[in-house]
Amino acid sequence: MNYTIGQIAKMNHLSISQLRYYDNQGLFPFLKRTEKGNRVFDEDALKFLDIILCLKNTGMPIRDIKQFVDWSMNGNDTIPQRLEMMQQQELKVIKQIRDTEENLKKIQGKISRLEGEMQN
Repeated sequence: MNYTIGQIAKMNHLSISQLRYYDNQGLFPFLKRTEKGNRVFDEDALKFLDIILCLKNTGMPIRDIKQFVDWSMNGNDTIPQRLEMMQQQELKVIKQIRDTEENLKKIQGKISRLEGEMQN
């Protein structure tokens, strides 16, 4: 099944302009175009978009995502580079989770203290 950029934007809670920006940054070299030049997302493009958005949502810069996409377009010879990039991103996400958990504990401690003060 094929999807328009508008459908993809709606499905992923993005704006059409965001998707166009990502395309202009070179993140969608795999997209097909209609005769009128409209972008067409197929099932394979959706899978690729999913990992692109995952990387973006975990803080990877656009230039690094583009590098990942470029390596992916170059085939299996780039698997070692892609694996290394994913392993590095995994470490960053684990650190983000730890930092967020520490912040949550601080917030919960503050809530507990404020609730205690309200009862006094």
